Amino acid sequence: MTTRRHTAQPKAQTLIEALPWLTRHHGKTVVIKFGGNAMVDDELKAAFAQDVVFLRHAGLRPVVVHGGGPQISAQLDRLGLETEFRAGLRVTSLETMDVVRMVLAGQVQRELVGLLNRHGPLAVGMTGEDAHTMTATKRYADIDGEPVDLGRVGDIVGVEAGAVRALLDDGRIPVVSSIARSTDDEHVYNINADTAAAALAAALGAETLVVLTDVEGLYADWPASDDVISELTASELEKLLPDLASGMVPKMEGCLHAVRNGVRTARVLDGRVQHALLLEIFTDEGIGTMVVPDPGPGPDSAPGGSAAPGATHEEETA
Repeated sequence: MTTRRHTAQPKAQTLIEALPWLTRHHGKTVVIKFGGNAMVDDELKAAFAQDVVFLRHAGLRPVVVHGGGPQISAQLDRLGLETEFRAGLRVTSLETMDVVRMVLAGQVQRELVGLLNRHGPLAVGMTGEDAHTMTATKRYADIDGEPVDLGRVGDIVGVEAGAVRALLDDGRIPVVSSIARSTDDEHVYNINADTAAAALAAALGAETLVVLTDVEGLYADWPASDDVISELTASELEKLLPDLASGMVPKMEGCLHAVRNGVRTARVLDGRVQHALLLEIFTDEGIGTMVVPDPGPGPDSAPGGSAAPGATHEEETA
């Protein structure tokens, strides 16, 4: 007898390849920073929502942190308000802060929660203000050695992750807008979404921080070469930071903070690739740049994909 060849056989091989990664990540928390092109392309947004729900049903505990730079800029334009960046961060006046809050919590978050909840009653939206999840102090930009006032832009100084943990324990997918309260509860600050995601990942003791952006990862020698770094240690990344362009700095600083504060791996992925999350977490090759802790005492660095470039563009403080 001859064995019938089943056309679905390659799908089984793909599932088997994912098995070690499913086992490794089962029950672990993954914090995902959602940003870049994926936020404005309908197909990419839908694919991202499918990926996050897949993670949840595969036994992981995903948390989404988002900014909304393109949407904020568009709304400011409609209102005739100026958009200005200094040192890669959005200058945020009191009037601009009102727009930031409205767009992040009232537009971007609601759309993302809706996309996730097409697949079941899973996602719950919140901001860093809620339950004092994130507290911040005023941030100044350093330009040519001088502090520059950015308005209502903040640096996170505390994370109380109890509300996020409660949602995870209830089987929900928290979707967190990158806004924080001041320590004296008098002001609200605009927080860079990369920074917010890294701080929350550390507070949750996440297995992985994933940063989605508009580049493939981190170039080894940009712009002279498009060779990419698939994996590097925290110390190796720290040496590269001074030479990175402003748009890439918050992402890589966030990755560095995460792996030095208990997160096992941090990854920068190209959000322009459909299903980038699944390709990185559940395949042998991976598609992004992975940062791991320095060798030494503590958890071993984990495998799990990586390979990619990383370049530069102005990243929002939302």
